[in-house]
Amino acid sequence: MQVRDFMIYNVYTVTPSTTVKELISLLETHRVGGVPVVDEKGNLVGIVSDGDVVRFLSPHKEKIYLAYYISYVEEAEGIEDVLREKMNTPVEQIMVKKHIKTLLPDEDFESALRLISKHHFKKLPVVNGAGRVIGIISRGDIIHNLSKKIFEKEKNPSL
Repeated sequence: MQVRDFMIYNVYTVTPSTTVKELISLLETHRVGGVPVVDEKGNLVGIVSDGDVVRFLSPHKEKIYLAYYISYVEEAEGIEDVLREKMNTPVEQIMVKKHIKTLLPDEDFESALRLISKHHFKKLPVVNGAGRVIGIISRGDIIHNLSKKIFEKEKNPSL
């Protein structure tokens, strides 16, 4: 079985200029936990997840600055302050850009399983030879596929 046999073809993507507000809307509307970030040609340039958003929007505790024997305290941020200041930030500033792992559609199921488990990824983009995003695979897709194999084997032990 190959990656193309169980990947999701209908992939939601964003561009680097998509705002955090637009990203949150997309994640909520489509009930997904992350999306590939693509350029105008559909080439993968990053990944952004709900975890990246949560970390970015997390209010900071008060900060103490010491400089040349003068100190001052900056008040802790409230969530309203954070939302007002950060909603229009481009996704490019919070996305993961380095060490992105991908799969090819003709890789085998075991490769996807190993890659997701080794790196603790929730999902991986599937790209074609040109680097364009053509699908995505999540841990849920792998569990669904494993479940299908297990129950098919129980129904037909000769498989």
